Amino acid sequence: MKIKKTILLGVTGSIASYKACEIIGLLKREGFDVKVLLTKEAAEFITKLTLQTLSRNKVFDNMFEAPEEWNPAHISLAESADLILVAPATANIIAKLAGGICDDMVTCTVLASGAPVLIAPAMNGRMYKNRITQENISRLKKAGYHFVGPEKGRLACGCEDIGHIADVREIVKEAKRLVK
Repeated sequence: MKIKKTILLGVTGSIASYKACEIIGLLKREGFDVKVLLTKEAAEFITKLTLQTLSRNKVFDNMFEAPEEWNPAHISLAESADLILVAPATANIIAKLAGGICDDMVTCTVLASGAPVLIAPAMNGRMYKNRITQENISRLKKAGYHFVGPEKGRLACGCEDIGHIADVREIVKEAKRLVK
């Protein structure tokens, strides 16, 4: 019997959060078990119910929810992960990870895990090109984190610039490569 690989999908507060639905669908079709970690900012863009329905798993968003077992959720999730995919990844979450800040389910789980981490940035072009964001990305790459995208495209502000989330097929392709 083939053992399913587990991908934790961290969804952060970007207008591109809706792309998580397509990512989940593609990963599920590839046979992955997908568990979603949702920041409170992401919940302003997409609902837990949508993500839970598509993933067929509980969505984790509350660090302080009483665990069903003794092991705290972010630790047991971190231990179960074959890959952590953060898509979309905002400048905020990239900065938190680069600084080791653990104040939500996504950041705590990433820092508690030894699994590969794939980040798909999505943000305004000026934010992406900002020297601080670029330094944070460089720091994460040096620490072994992987990145896919962003691309040049139409952004929420209406302009064409770098910062558009990578094509979901490219994100899934890179996730599959890292899991194998």
